Amino acid sequence: MKINPLLLAPVLALIISGSQASGQSTSRPIPAASYDPVFDTPPKNVPTPKTPDAPLAGNGDMGITMGGTPDSLTFYLGKNDCWRAYPAYPGGGIALPGGLTILLPGLRSATYHAREILAKAAIESLFEKDSLHLSLHTWVTATHNTVIIECSSNLRVKARLRLWAKTGNTSVNTSGNAGGVYWVTRSFENTPLLAWPSHTAIAMKVIGSPISADSAIVLLPGHRVTITLTAYTNFDRSNWKTAAIHDARPLSAERIEVMRQAHEQWWQKFWQRSNVQINDPFLQKYYYTSQYLLACSTRGGKFPPGIWGPFITQDSTAWGGDYHLNYNYQAPFWATYSSNHIDLVDNYDQPLLDYMPEGRRLAKALLNMPGIYYPVGIGPKGLVTTRWPLTPEEMLQRYGTRDNTIDQGYKFLGQKINAVFGSANMLMRFYSTYDHAYAERIYPYLLACTEFWAHYLAFEDGRYVIRMDHYNEVMPNLRTGGQWKDRLGDFNSTLSLGLVNMLFRGVIDVSTFLQKDKDRRQQWRNILLHLSKFPVGEKDGTPSLKNMERGPQNATVQPAGLNRVSIHGLILPGGVAGPCTDSAFNSILLNDIAHWKDRMKGPGEWGNTLGNGIETCFPGAVRVGYDPAFLLQQLKDRITLTALPNGWITQTGGGIETLAAVPLTIDEMLLQSYEGVLRVFPDWDRTRDASFDQLRAYGAFLVSSRIKAGRVQFVALTSEKGRPCDMENPWPREKVRLIRKGRPTQLLSGARLHFITTPGEKLRLTHS
Repeated sequence: MKINPLLLAPVLALIISGSQASGQSTSRPIPAASYDPVFDTPPKNVPTPKTPDAPLAGNGDMGITMGGTPDSLTFYLGKNDCWRAYPAYPGGGIALPGGLTILLPGLRSATYHAREILAKAAIESLFEKDSLHLSLHTWVTATHNTVIIECSSNLRVKARLRLWAKTGNTSVNTSGNAGGVYWVTRSFENTPLLAWPSHTAIAMKVIGSPISADSAIVLLPGHRVTITLTAYTNFDRSNWKTAAIHDARPLSAERIEVMRQAHEQWWQKFWQRSNVQINDPFLQKYYYTSQYLLACSTRGGKFPPGIWGPFITQDSTAWGGDYHLNYNYQAPFWATYSSNHIDLVDNYDQPLLDYMPEGRRLAKALLNMPGIYYPVGIGPKGLVTTRWPLTPEEMLQRYGTRDNTIDQGYKFLGQKINAVFGSANMLMRFYSTYDHAYAERIYPYLLACTEFWAHYLAFEDGRYVIRMDHYNEVMPNLRTGGQWKDRLGDFNSTLSLGLVNMLFRGVIDVSTFLQKDKDRRQQWRNILLHLSKFPVGEKDGTPSLKNMERGPQNATVQPAGLNRVSIHGLILPGGVAGPCTDSAFNSILLNDIAHWKDRMKGPGEWGNTLGNGIETCFPGAVRVGYDPAFLLQQLKDRITLTALPNGWITQTGGGIETLAAVPLTIDEMLLQSYEGVLRVFPDWDRTRDASFDQLRAYGAFLVSSRIKAGRVQFVALTSEKGRPCDMENPWPREKVRLIRKGRPTQLLSGARLHFITTPGEKLRLTHS
């Protein structure tokens, strides 16, 4: 019987350094290598305005989506910096540069097998028709802007190549042949309202076969043919087209081997940064696949990914593929901090910083306020993506009203918190690293946010209140005939109160760390001290959270309980509520979560996350301490409903933010620190053995631990910055031995342990 090699166990795993049960550093296979997504049928949802269901690979700047059927394979090449910088969508937003189609008529109706190789970031594919077997090995080089497609066949076969650039949508396209390097370009320039020009070139070179006049190559048995695609934009190189051709021309089998070594080394280092073992193959598969897909989507020094990452298969993707600031832009990165993949978030801040001049203009022009005021959606380089339709006629067709001058034509949708929401990830990174240079970088942005809110808050009856910042998006729509102003008027939205609380806590901490603006901290502390409490009402005789204190026209608001939007303000990313912060309030939130199951209609619907929020509701429930066994089962059911073969868990309202869902939920079960107290296995099902290596905690600590038979075995800790550590005792009511440099130095006791560390110090705690 013939065995398909793609369905065999993957190649030997990469070796990663980590702590074993003994707590000593040793080598072991990286578990990601055991969970490669497998495809047995061609993708059905390519091209798409949302998430493709095809095999995917990328280097954080470029992404490859392998669409089509064996006889007509199409590799869609996406790039995070290929934008049509137009201020509204559809039409504006991220755009598709182009791709490559390989035509193989002899493989019509062939069997389809593909696998995403997580450990080495590649797509292995095999197509079989009668006695013909064709295999491809495709990867996007981690250290170069080049896609490699390595082709092998057991029989002589002819394939036609069609390198193409996407046309239309006002783009200008060119193509040519420069001495055997075929190239295409796509440019957006010289059109009205375009904020800046964008140019992309794709250069193709084939190694191992000449290209005939009809653009065909010949594959011979035992002979590899390699197709390379090198892509640059004007944001990579000023001579973008020349550079793409120049870098493609000298590519050879020898150079590709050097690139392969650098590529595999990059991914090996990536997988070495952390590791979890939870004895649940299903969840571990999505834990590592999610990290793989995010690492394919984002890279420092490059444009950050929009809603769909670099896996773009058409123009005018949903929401323009922009940076949506009321959670979509921030959420994909939430697991990078705890998983110790800080490098993946290096590009996050730049669009927010670039928009500051426009944010200041809007704050002054629209609200007569200092500081910054951001609309719902922005793009790179100071671009706004969320203008109302530019003509009254289009406005009427889409929203039921001809008024496209709302807020001078910008979509704020009744929300003033977007800039502050953007600061949440900055603060998560600051607390996770205590990096001085990074604190200096973000401090002006934090100050600009506090300038706005120190003036916008109103002091009434001995407290600061928030008016007209809305819990949900408020806009005209067709259903109401364009009417919407009657829905304005939220008072003390839970989302707003939580994020403003987070902001002023954060600016105090960063100011103190940098030893700046000491004279301003008293004002900030006074705001925190007098900020309105989170609104709570009574439901069925039990305290329950309210979305806001009062609604439009001072309407009475009934408790709705904790949900996705309020989680954003209070728990994630807000981080201002939890069992350590206020146990009584946390009990209210726990009781609210207990009622989520009352709305379930079937498996996978717990938490109401099919539209949005799988990356929010599950880790949010973990942070407040909800039943971990129940959560894990509900998470499995939810994944099963919408997961694609490539490992992407989908929801209707967004894209790459779901890649944070499983890693963050598991990380928070194993380790929490957002309340200033390091807690190991704080919400873990203790009937399950588990371990983790080098998860990152607030305070710039890297932590490893293991639980076996319900008992924590050890805690190993590296202190990057030498900050003091507060830790919940992993062995309640027992004394704890603190070991430095292999020698016991202290015996600690109590429910909470406190000890001093030094920069770079490695410590170990065991029960006495």
